[in-house]
Amino acid sequence: MLGRYVTITIPGEAKYLTLCEVQVFGHRRAPPVPNVALEGEASQSSTYNQLGVAKNAIDGSTSTNYMRRSCTHTDIELNPWWAVDLKGEFDVSSISITNREDCCADRLDGAEIRIGNSFENGGSANPRCATITSLGAGETRSYNCGGFKGQYVTLTIPGIQYLTLCEVQVFGVKVDSSGHPDIPSEKEEA
Repeated sequence: MLGRYVTITIPGEAKYLTLCEVQVFGHRRAPPVPNVALEGEASQSSTYNQLGVAKNAIDGSTSTNYMRRSCTHTDIELNPWWAVDLKGEFDVSSISITNREDCCADRLDGAEIRIGNSFENGGSANPRCATITSLGAGETRSYNCGGFKGQYVTLTIPGIQYLTLCEVQVFGVKVDSSGHPDIPSEKEEA
């Protein structure tokens, strides 16, 4: 919970409130975690046509209409995948996926979100952060990936299918040479 004031009340009339002590514990709000996918390079296993290129999923637009060149689209194939190379290792806190609205929303059902440092076979051997069980037409959902680190974020669907994504947002911080998140200290921010 975020706030500046703490208020304690007893609802109703003619009530007495007696407190001996109130302690409030918290911490300063951390700086917002950026969408690092915007600086990445996207690729996919195949491209259905020029409307559905891989970079559409990291263009910053959450438009959900494929015909507006805002979504990706692979051919129908075995284990299609889409990936973003973050150009360095990141400690990923969450990933938001935006589904297509104008058609075929169920195509993302069963898609796996993987994060790691291998790009072999479209990153299919990297650890799985989440599986999309159902994502409604035009819906954006966030998946908690706290603790996952890697240079590549991959979405893949096992089996023979198309893969279509309208936006992929990856929130995280760069990992320093010792493998720790490179978070600026409060002194550096001042």
